[in-house]
Amino acid sequence: MVLEICANSYQSAINAQNAGADRIELCSELSVGGVTPSYGLLKKISEEITIPVNVLIRPRSGDFCYTDDEFEQMKIDIQLCKELGFNGIVSGVLNSDNSIDIKRTRALIELSKPLSFTFHRAFDCVSNPKESLQILINLKVDKILTSGLQEKAENGIQLLIDLQKIAKDKLIILPGSGINPRNAHVFKEAGFKEIHTSATKEIRNSNVFFDSTKQTVSDTKTIQKILKVIKDA
Repeated sequence: MVLEICANSYQSAINAQNAGADRIELCSELSVGGVTPSYGLLKKISEEITIPVNVLIRPRSGDFCYTDDEFEQMKIDIQLCKELGFNGIVSGVLNSDNSIDIKRTRALIELSKPLSFTFHRAFDCVSNPKESLQILINLKVDKILTSGLQEKAENGIQLLIDLQKIAKDKLIILPGSGINPRNAHVFKEAGFKEIHTSATKEIRNSNVFFDSTKQTVSDTKTIQKILKVIKDA
């Protein structure tokens, strides 16, 4: 079973690699669901991290329906990630009614090639997940990162299982959100090939008067505990 760590910083990425994680999804600002990392972070990660890294392409927080300018920004960021040699792209676009924007998502997939393409948790906003799955199968995405349309993946386990049965070997359903050492076995026993988690711990509260965000980092010990659960026979 593959463990992907959602790393929100250079330190999180280093911790993930040192702990033995199989892959990283790199983003910034986990508190808003993640946005595209800065050029500086991308460059440093590309030079110093040796395990596969997929990069989140999301120009801002909020919904997944983008303006023309935002969409152009996403395409520029994908091209940069290709030039820096990353393993994959994590992205996706919805229409205003939360259906999948087929035209724009197809454009991102085509631009990303030969990198892998994961449709991210915009999937958890769709109203018809099984129909949306078929659309993404037809678009030939490699993975769908989803919590099964619930806040936590453990609560969405039945839909996740149903989606994987429909997908078969056409794409990988990648459960994510709230996976930890206590519940990782649920996903292993259900037959999933991969799981996704940030495995974060709080390292400090912001003391800046205009920012109440908690600062977190992917925790080496937590990652190792999850790996023990999913890798041991």
